[in-house]
Amino acid sequence: MNGNRGAARAVRIARVAVPVSFLALFFAWPLAAIFGRSLRASALTDVLTDPVFRRVAWFTLWQAAVSTILTVLVGLPAAYVVARFEFPGRRLFRAFVTVPFVLPTVVVSTAFLALLRPGGPLAFLHWQRGVAPLLVAHVFFNVAVVVRTVGGFWANLDPRREEAARMLGASRLRAFRSVTLPLLAPSIIAAASIVFLFTFTSFGVALLLSDPAHATLEVEIYRQAVNLFDLRTAAALALVQIVAVLAVVFALARAQERRAVAQRLVGGTESARRPRGRERIVVGGVLGVTVLFLGGPLAVLVWRSLHVGGNWSVGSFRALGSSASTTTLFVSPWAAVRNSAEFAIVATVIALVVGGLASVAIASRPGRSTRSLDAFLMLPLGTSAVTVGFGFLLAFRHLPFGFERSPLLVPIAHAVVAIPFVVRAVVPALRSIDPRLRDAATMLGASPARVWREVDLPITARAFAVAAGFCAAVSLGEFGATLFIARPDWPTVPIAIQRFLGRPGEINVNQSLAMSVILMLLTIVVVFGIERVRVRDLGEL
Repeated sequence: MNGNRGAARAVRIARVAVPVSFLALFFAWPLAAIFGRSLRASALTDVLTDPVFRRVAWFTLWQAAVSTILTVLVGLPAAYVVARFEFPGRRLFRAFVTVPFVLPTVVVSTAFLALLRPGGPLAFLHWQRGVAPLLVAHVFFNVAVVVRTVGGFWANLDPRREEAARMLGASRLRAFRSVTLPLLAPSIIAAASIVFLFTFTSFGVALLLSDPAHATLEVEIYRQAVNLFDLRTAAALALVQIVAVLAVVFALARAQERRAVAQRLVGGTESARRPRGRERIVVGGVLGVTVLFLGGPLAVLVWRSLHVGGNWSVGSFRALGSSASTTTLFVSPWAAVRNSAEFAIVATVIALVVGGLASVAIASRPGRSTRSLDAFLMLPLGTSAVTVGFGFLLAFRHLPFGFERSPLLVPIAHAVVAIPFVVRAVVPALRSIDPRLRDAATMLGASPARVWREVDLPITARAFAVAAGFCAAVSLGEFGATLFIARPDWPTVPIAIQRFLGRPGEINVNQSLAMSVILMLLTIVVVFGIERVRVRDLGEL
């Protein structure tokens, strides 16, 4: 008996110790290395008192809040359709929605500029650069977060609750507002927090699509560090950014905890059904608008990659096998594809293990300590990937055995960014498990490990699958940190695109577009593969 108690206590300690140790080593230490080298008290004071920087901070907060609201509003109808209706191509649609989320920002921004510039299909909007294209691009990138996170949780809600309200005379809208929306609140808050963090720390989109009068904190950090070589001011701005993100995440985590409701979840096959009557119009309309909104920029990329010299051709893809492309990348472009796939697998495994342990700790013991842990785990999303990569270089450059040159640093950096996705996807599912299920299993003699294996894991398997999809997607499209720590002979696909774009000549631009299409296809394969995972229904328990 004492042995079982000791083992259970060791597991509880590991749930907290492993995530905290991992992020302390691979996140807090690199940041401390940057701040310790460049941060001075006078720089922080100057930043806080300068009206220009205050205006930048206000715009960053304002655009992030508006972008989050718009993304939730756009994503909820698609999440509803995916969660509640069975239709041909459902899994393919979920995979398609995820593709924009992982595309390099420089490629997507170029596609938006092609759509909005004079002569483009949307030139009449006069949105070539400014706040409007920035907000639209943010929605384009992040709608997958709402569809995957909220839709995945929505699919496990018992539809009979809302049906009972309808039978008692409530309208469809009132039934949704009074019954379903409160149950969805934790997952909506989780998705909104992720979207807010991404839009608050937006860099590539803000740099390329916004006008100079509307710079975000991330753009200003880049300008101070790279253009003006003022590392002290850049570090002070980064510290302000982290503190602001921590405050927002802590508030959202507390709101999510307060709205968590223990309930009976069902399998996705029990809640999804074929649309009937007018529902077909709703489903078709939502799918059509979503595909048009997300597919337009992607179609521009495909069209440009196949339209070479005014003619239709696959010459851009054939050029990837030339000796010139190998000279540009130092390796074959197909080696970059292999590197991206391998790094994504390793990063996903690391993030699922570390984030899964943290999720169990946060969900099992609500309170101030777990809210602090939750906020700490969200910090990587509020920190520039460029800052993380630069911190890796400073923190690990004196370690023995050439660790700073190890390819393993790349998936570790990707996992640091991906862990918050695991926590945000899994915690709501864990908190929704009826504790009586665990109590009944314990009374029947099941050990804690068996309770987790037989009760918690089957119920949360879908959430873990969603988290795995996000982890793989984040790793495939990550650019900022990889640019600093990837060895020249270990490029990823985003690095390959950047190298092609950095060289003059139309052939290099065409090859970058071809690599972008390959990245889209690779992402679809990964995400669709996860969609094929069969999750055991609760009725089998």
